[in-house]
Amino acid sequence: MKDAKGMTNKQRRSPAPDPAPNPASATAAPPAPAATSAATSAAVTRRRLLATAGGVGVAGLAVGAAAGYAAAPGHAGTGTGADSGAGGYAGVPLTALGADSVPFFGTHQAGIVQPAQARMYAAAFDLTAGTARPGLAALMKRWSAAAAAMAEGRTPPGVTDTDVALDAGPSSLTVTFGFGASVFAKAGLGARLPEQLAPLPAFPSDALVPANSNGDLWVQVCADDGLVSFHAMRTLQQLAAGAAAVRWQMTGFSRSPGATERPRTVRNLMGQIDGTNNPKPTDKAFNTEVFVPAAGSPAWMAGGSYAVFRRIRMLLNSWEQQTLTVQERVIGRYKATGGPLSGGAETTTVQLDKLNPDGSLAIPGDAHIRVAAAQSNQGAVLLRRGFSYADGFRPDGAPDAGLLFVAFQSDPLTGFVPVQRKLTRGDALSQFIVHESSGLFAVPGGAASADGYVGQALLES
Repeated sequence: MKDAKGMTNKQRRSPAPDPAPNPASATAAPPAPAATSAATSAAVTRRRLLATAGGVGVAGLAVGAAAGYAAAPGHAGTGTGADSGAGGYAGVPLTALGADSVPFFGTHQAGIVQPAQARMYAAAFDLTAGTARPGLAALMKRWSAAAAAMAEGRTPPGVTDTDVALDAGPSSLTVTFGFGASVFAKAGLGARLPEQLAPLPAFPSDALVPANSNGDLWVQVCADDGLVSFHAMRTLQQLAAGAAAVRWQMTGFSRSPGATERPRTVRNLMGQIDGTNNPKPTDKAFNTEVFVPAAGSPAWMAGGSYAVFRRIRMLLNSWEQQTLTVQERVIGRYKATGGPLSGGAETTTVQLDKLNPDGSLAIPGDAHIRVAAAQSNQGAVLLRRGFSYADGFRPDGAPDAGLLFVAFQSDPLTGFVPVQRKLTRGDALSQFIVHESSGLFAVPGGAASADGYVGQALLES
């Protein structure tokens, strides 16, 4: 969790305590004709539904334009209804949200630079015994073809569709694939293992569950509709049968488009605005900080990125018992506005050297934003794309909830690793969180066209 911030909410106390921290240490077009009979409706396939839609171009374009990365943080759409051709049940045009689409094909995989959608599934798969390089290549072909179809709202090839998303459009669906270090030996690709996939070091604050960590393959499925995201993940699981089996799966959520009066940076379950200082594609160094350059090594990772995945449980009972002043000093930002304690609004540049009238640091020495800042970590930058999760309650009654942390970078050895080491040693927020799951994955560049697939440069080189 890097640079979390938040808005004022009434302070609540929970009866079930987490281990208590020491506060002293915290510083509109007409619809297409409807089907003429029940039998006709039942026979309409998802492909036909999407093909018969009309009149969504204007609405879809409006939302797509408003949903650009810089223009609307927290909103997912980047495509347009006009381009997607998506339609609703029995030919009735979809709303703009349902029609919005994100292209699957491109230099980079989708699901990296796009703002977080409302729903997310993350899963790791392990190859089944006997699945070698040819079987892995065949699986990535099936997965890529299915992801490309579903990103356009079409029925994926090679499966018996469950019809879960029959009457929905793509809803900004993105599917992102990654390779774990363990898959290279299994697939006979040991000589192509990137040095950037060296195991993450053991951090002192980790309490990792091995069964919920790592994996041969990583899949991130995101969409603005829960049924669309579930359908996509379920489809990929079906297509993996016989080649790979699910190792673990987790479900996350973020703010839904339109939930606020204007686009805003999202909040995490601590009530903090989270993501203000994320790098943006318009930043001069963005591509080199997030993506492997064309001349980078290994060559098959050109246009790709490295994803660190962490399940971070928040000790919400303990956090919610702290005063607003303590919470703000732990983070280094005002909860109401997200502005830094050094002064200004949410996006004001943080002044780490600013002093209070009494000579103390305006932003405490162990405040999260100070310890996580790029200038405190030799310029290390991460593109964070996290989602909240809530999985009920633990045996002691405390919420089993927190953050599914996802961070993309061109090199985790100079990105996540030094930042996490610094946070472990001196971050006031560390007493309110526990890292329970972890994984590091090589996310190759995108498939250039329908003739290719994700991972082709690795598997066919």
